Amino acid sequence: MTGAVTGHRPENLPVAAGLTTAAFFCVALVGALAKVSGQYTSTGVLLLFQNLICFLFIVPVVLRNGPSSLRTSKIGLHVLRAVAGTACWYALFFAIARIPLANATLLTYSAPLWMPLIAWLVTRQRVSTATWAGAVLGFAGVVLVLQPQGHSFDVGELSAFAGAILLAVAMMSVRWLGATEPITRVLFYYFLLSTVLSVPIAVLDWEPIPSQALGWLIGLGFAQLASQILIVLAYRYASAEKVGPFIYSVIVFTAVLDWIVWGQVPSATTYLGMVLVIGGGLVAVRARRAPTAPEEAPR
Repeated sequence: MTGAVTGHRPENLPVAAGLTTAAFFCVALVGALAKVSGQYTSTGVLLLFQNLICFLFIVPVVLRNGPSSLRTSKIGLHVLRAVAGTACWYALFFAIARIPLANATLLTYSAPLWMPLIAWLVTRQRVSTATWAGAVLGFAGVVLVLQPQGHSFDVGELSAFAGAILLAVAMMSVRWLGATEPITRVLFYYFLLSTVLSVPIAVLDWEPIPSQALGWLIGLGFAQLASQILIVLAYRYASAEKVGPFIYSVIVFTAVLDWIVWGQVPSATTYLGMVLVIGGGLVAVRARRAPTAPEEAPR
């Protein structure tokens, strides 16, 4: 892909990889902070705090650039990204309260397995056999994590799995937006729309916020803000498919946090599922597609 066609900076995979890894370290922190905060209040309140703090932070930045900086011809993509992203975070927070943090994160961040399928559905570019093979391998790992002891699906596991599909949609929309939209505009519309979407959810799911929860909630918001800035920057240096493998760093970060803070050690079956998901994802997102026209955003 060339800058002339897509509007991206010249590709720089090492920079994109570093930014993506840093972004998903922040995502691991979001998950850990959400698990702690969830002991004090509801999932809806977590979601509202996360988005509102980020929105309040980005507003002064946008105002310095003037109202003209918000003009966009991609409002549909902004809405798609906000709806998918908000729903994904709700699904993940819901799951974190019910199953181990590492399991919830692994299932949700199997999203790269879905990205080639979404790209194919939207752009109709042919996807290689190796990519499909990697996806199948990864899905086998997802099944192992969903049923590590052969029990029926837990609602938390199903929620995390649904979050993976939503996350894949959100990540592809970020890629398409990054082709033409400046980072401040992308973040402004995401946090604005996500905050608006979070209000009715929080009202329906409202629980009082004790004073001891405020510090954790503020930390949650700033960790989310850092992750969003870093991932948008990363997609300016490489495609979503190419930086996809580095998303799996969040699984390592989260597993370490889950072990250190909550003493959760994955079972042997879950470890095998993790290996299959990561291995399948690496194959799926790194396999070369047949030469086609450059990827374009949906119109």
